[in-house]
Amino acid sequence: MLDKIFSLPIVKQISPHISQRDIDGFPLIVISHPKVRSAISIQGAHLMAWQPSGEKPVLWLSNNTKFRAGTAIRGGIPICWPWFGPQDTPSHGFARILPWEFKGHHEHENGVILMFTLQNSEYTKQLWPHEFTLIARFKLGETCEIELESYGDYQTTCALHSYFNISDIEKIQVSGLGSHFIDSITNKKQQSTSEKLTFQGRTDRIYTKPEDFSLLNDKQWKRTIEIHHYHHSDIVCWNPGAELSGSMQDMENEGYKTMVCVETARISSPLYSKNGNPGKLSVVLRCRQTS
Repeated sequence: MLDKIFSLPIVKQISPHISQRDIDGFPLIVISHPKVRSAISIQGAHLMAWQPSGEKPVLWLSNNTKFRAGTAIRGGIPICWPWFGPQDTPSHGFARILPWEFKGHHEHENGVILMFTLQNSEYTKQLWPHEFTLIARFKLGETCEIELESYGDYQTTCALHSYFNISDIEKIQVSGLGSHFIDSITNKKQQSTSEKLTFQGRTDRIYTKPEDFSLLNDKQWKRTIEIHHYHHSDIVCWNPGAELSGSMQDMENEGYKTMVCVETARISSPLYSKNGNPGKLSVVLRCRQTS
């Protein structure tokens, strides 16, 4: 899928290393820079790819995802806002399925910076009765930085729903999660006895007392992904496992084997925006080789 995205015809050359391209009429902003290649969907301000020079792709994107207006993209880093989970419709909020406005960009020798905004509309007020402005900033190079700011007067739950590309779900470990979590499958609070999470079948956990950064260690690829969380209260870890993966139309039957979600989130402690003070949620990603 990623090779297809980067080989799409250029619709508009925005700057030397930034272009607009379309996949089946679905607009993307594509970055081809000496230090990084990346892609962001206008729908959802959704980071679909981030690959520093010399690295394997860091983010996972389903080969079966549908590029259709109003349909969520499976993979990358969706912005789940103003709610997280299926308690309202659409699931994980409307921010990830609406077109954002591409407001600005800057490029330099180390990478690019891009900004997108989303504001309330008659449609959003039917779903959620608040006026708002969302700003998403992306700093993409050898590191990946995403900053989400929300302006208005309200509280939300939200997440940067990061899907990571891995060698094999049975060969990874995630640390820095803390021990307290809610098992979303059983809806029960639990406590882990291990400092590192390994994956044995379907996993869906909300860690409610996490550290400020997580480490995703991939033994087979000898790669560690550093996930630095800012303004968060929770970290969500998710893998659908074989049975659920096989029932998902936008994921290959064995897609679960090469992906894992480690998400920067505000769930147990909602995000507040009030009196001109924005709510914030941020993540910084970095890769390093391990022996």
